[in-house]
Amino acid sequence: MPPPFKGSPPEFKQRQLFPTNIFDLLPADHECYLYADLFTQLDTTALEAQFSVRGQHAYHPRLLISILIYAYSQGVFSARQIQKRCSQDLAFMFIAQQQCPNFRVLSDFRKDNGKYFHACFKQTVQLALALKLASLGHISLDGSKFKASSSKHKAMSYQRLKDKEAALAKEIEVLIGKANRCDREEDRTYREQTGYEIPEDLKYKQTRLAKIEAAKKALEDREKALHPDDVIDGKKQISFADTEARIMGKKGHFDYAYNGQISVDQEHQIIVGQHVSQQGNDSQEVEAALASLAATTGRLPDKMSLDNGYMSGANLESLESAGIDTYIATDRSEKPNQLSLAESDRKLVKADFIYNESTDSFICPAGQELRVVSRNKRDRVYRGEAAVCAQCEYQPRCC
Repeated sequence: MPPPFKGSPPEFKQRQLFPTNIFDLLPADHECYLYADLFTQLDTTALEAQFSVRGQHAYHPRLLISILIYAYSQGVFSARQIQKRCSQDLAFMFIAQQQCPNFRVLSDFRKDNGKYFHACFKQTVQLALALKLASLGHISLDGSKFKASSSKHKAMSYQRLKDKEAALAKEIEVLIGKANRCDREEDRTYREQTGYEIPEDLKYKQTRLAKIEAAKKALEDREKALHPDDVIDGKKQISFADTEARIMGKKGHFDYAYNGQISVDQEHQIIVGQHVSQQGNDSQEVEAALASLAATTGRLPDKMSLDNGYMSGANLESLESAGIDTYIATDRSEKPNQLSLAESDRKLVKADFIYNESTDSFICPAGQELRVVSRNKRDRVYRGEAAVCAQCEYQPRCC
C-alpha cells in the first residue's frame, strides 16, 4: 500500500519540454508586481546624467533604487542581506530583473544618493495623491525613536569632556618636555636613530585629545543649534561614534537614538510627510512636520490628530497660524479628576483652574489670579501670591 502523502510533481526532478517563466511561481496578486509598476514611474533623469558611456556599463539607477526601496519595505536593511535575497528570493529576483548587484554597489549607491531618496519619497506621495490614495483631508502625526549606531559606553558628558581635555593637555605637556630632554641626549640614547621620533605615548594622547576636542565642539555646536539661549548642562552627553545622536528614553529604557516623525494620511494610511529630529520629545516637532508636508505635497492638510506628546505652546501656535483643525489628546491634568474620593480629599488638577484669555492668567478655585512669572518657547509658568496660598483652604490639595 503506498504511503498517504503527496508526491513531488514530475517537473521537480526532470526538466519540462517547454520550460515556464520562473516568476509564474509567484501568486498573481503578489505585491512585487505592484512595486515594479510603481518603480517604472520614477524619474531618474538626474541620476542617469551622472554616468558616462565610457568604461564598464553600470547598473541602471532605477534598478538599484527599486531593489533598495523594495528591500526596505520588507524590513531588509543590510546591503549584504539584500544581495543574498536577490539571488534566492523570487520576489527580489523579479524586482532586480534577475540581476544581482554586489552589496558594495548597493551600499555606495545609497550613501552617494541620499538626497535623491528624499526626492523619490516626494514622487511617491505625488503619485499617491494622483491615484486618489491620499487626500490630505485628515493627517495623523506621531514620532518613534530609532536607535543610533552607537553605544552608551562610548560617550562622555560635557563636564567630563572638559576635565579630560585639561588632564590630557597637562599630560601631553609633560611628554613634550620629556621628548625635548630626549632630543638633547640623542647622541647617547638614540645613536642608531635621528633622535626626533615622538614617543608612542605622546602619539596616543595627542590622538585622544584630538578626538575629545572634536567631540566637545560637536556637542557645543549641537546644543547651540537646539538651545541657543541656554548654558550647556555639564551632564549633557555625546557619543564618539555618532555625534549627532542624543540620549532618548522610552518606557524607562535610554539609549542613543533619533526621533523619526511620520505624517500619515487617513484614507489609506500612506505616509505623506517625514523628518528626523534630534529632540528627545515631540514638543517642538509640528512646525517641521508641516514644512515637510508642504514640501512634499504642496499644501497643508485640513485636519490633524496628535497624541499628548505634542501638547505644547510652540506646537499649538504653529497649528493655529496654519489654520488647521486640530485634535490633540489631553493629559490627566487637563481633565477633571474622576477618582472616587470625597470632594474634600480630591487633588486639584489643571481643569479646576479657569483660564482668562484676555489677561493671560488663571483663576484658582479660591478666586486668586495666577499670572505669568516665566515663559520660554515651550511652556509658561503661572503663579499666585505665596502669602495668599499659605492661608488658602485648598493649599493641601493644590497642584
